[in-house]
Amino acid sequence: MAAERLISARPTHSCWNRALAPRLRIQSGDTVRFECLDSSGAQVHPGMTAEEFLSIDRGLIHALTGPLFVEGAEQGDVLQVDILEVTHKGWGWSSVIGGLGFLKDRFSAPYLFHWKLDGDVTRSLAPAIVPLRPFCGVIGVAPGKDGEFRTRPPGAFGGNMDVRDLCVGATLYLPIFNTGALFSIGDAHAAQGDGEVCINGIECPVDATARFHLHKSRNLSAPLAESPAGGDRDAASDAWIVIESGLDATAAARAATSRMIDLLLEKWGFSEVHAYILCSVAMHLRFSQVVNEPVFTVAAYMPKRILPSTTLF
Repeated sequence: MAAERLISARPTHSCWNRALAPRLRIQSGDTVRFECLDSSGAQVHPGMTAEEFLSIDRGLIHALTGPLFVEGAEQGDVLQVDILEVTHKGWGWSSVIGGLGFLKDRFSAPYLFHWKLDGDVTRSLAPAIVPLRPFCGVIGVAPGKDGEFRTRPPGAFGGNMDVRDLCVGATLYLPIFNTGALFSIGDAHAAQGDGEVCINGIECPVDATARFHLHKSRNLSAPLAESPAGGDRDAASDAWIVIESGLDATAAARAATSRMIDLLLEKWGFSEVHAYILCSVAMHLRFSQVVNEPVFTVAAYMPKRILPSTTLF
């Protein structure tokens, strides 16, 4: 029978390393609740000043919960992650850091902003009322290489993708590169715009619950996802999502488009040219993040409502 498990936040890790000892072992079908610190690893707190913020240990950034070992998972399999719940703790923060962010030449002075999170909205930045839809910016499995790798750049293994539609009701599919998959999660945001332009969303601690399913011997080169129905934007709601990260944003966008065409061929039987035309008239390309330099993440969305219903695996 499927089990329900819990994994506490500490000890966190801030590097991908397939040699890390798993903190929990589960079976396919199990559900896990992850306690996640904010991306600073609980160094930032309400009332902290910008001067104090500059002294935090940057080596702890992302503070991931995991790794999770999935029994039976091997290289060449696919891990399905159903996002069931992401609950914030009532507060969060955003910052400006010199040398980082999409407009780093314009905004160089350090700044720290504190948010009070009231249920589904925050009124902290008046007169704006910002809707909240918590998600984890980093969701991934260990890369298939020996060594330690900082969590800032995303990749084919997932990681720091910052895809804002990986919220409650979404499903993420990740290629597996190591025995056990070695899944980790963190860097939660109560809200985030496409691009995450200042370097942060609303960084916050959360409890995140996900259900895991293992698909054996499946061909997947990089993350795929399904966004939840009833989202805040028609184009992003209830869609198939192809996610690509790379050093060149244009190349990542081309790769995402090409993979969407391949998906249309495989699952719905389109010819190549018809799939290309459909992408031109119905697909939506979005920057998920433009600040994890030198790597950019682009997501291609195809609304489900225009296609016959199907499953990916």
